[in-house]
Amino acid sequence: MTTSDTVLLKGRPLADQVTSQVRAVMKDWAAEGFRPKLVSVLASDDPASLVYAESKAHRAERLGVTYGLMDLGANASQDELQDTLQQLSADSSVHGIMLEFPLAPGLDAGDAFLHLTRRKDIEGLTPANLSRVAAGQEHAALLPPTPRSVRYFLRQAFNDDLHGLRIAVIGPGRTVGRPLIWMLNNAGATVTVINQHSRDVAEVLRPQDAVVVAVGVRGLLTPEQVQPHQVVVDAGINVTDSGVVGDAAPEVADKVRAITPVPGGVGPLTSALMYQNLVRAVQLQRGEEPVDFVIDLGCRKALD
Repeated sequence: MTTSDTVLLKGRPLADQVTSQVRAVMKDWAAEGFRPKLVSVLASDDPASLVYAESKAHRAERLGVTYGLMDLGANASQDELQDTLQQLSADSSVHGIMLEFPLAPGLDAGDAFLHLTRRKDIEGLTPANLSRVAAGQEHAALLPPTPRSVRYFLRQAFNDDLHGLRIAVIGPGRTVGRPLIWMLNNAGATVTVINQHSRDVAEVLRPQDAVVVAVGVRGLLTPEQVQPHQVVVDAGINVTDSGVVGDAAPEVADKVRAITPVPGGVGPLTSALMYQNLVRAVQLQRGEEPVDFVIDLGCRKALD
């Protein structure tokens, strides 16, 4: 199989649909004189995190969202972080809250998330949201955008039906892999989990219909580990001197049926779904029935 035979599952067409729907809601709210507010909380001295958080301000402005950044610095205490999240949760003028990673050493994200109300948790990472996902009650949760993005690509690649498919998830991390495992199970897939202790990875992956990799290690998934019939969704992000790359080695694209590129795959759709979560969060806070956004996956066109 050559690169020309491999289908690239690009995120921009799906992201544009989501963004258009979000923008339409924001326009209606603006006519009412309402403008939602989103706040990012930073508690580290990681320069990439600061740049990433600040870049969100431009997208928010284009969508009609007020954006705030609370930089607690690398010396923030656990109590200070938790108090900040609790205060923002109680602030009726704030509608969405994001906790930026990584946190400074010594800070515990698990404890911090206990102080973030689930209805403002637009990243879907609080125990209150994750427990609903794990229990199969996705309709009652704000879903984590990256796992949701991954699942959309899998639905697109397999004609919107994951029932009975064998899907491997490499990296059961808190923000992507672990919630994704539950979400794929909720969709009827048979899920195999690969972690740092897994042996004979190539043999474990051989019968899988799809492979998702989300670890943050450049070149982790190699061409020797994949098969021509497989779909690969690469949710890894690694910053190099030559740009952003994923967790799959470049040669993997020569071996598989379809793959998401990095950049340009999972990332754009994840960003759009974050703002879709903000819309849902506002509706929940208003006591309204959340709108179900429908995305045309273009299943047949995607793999033509």
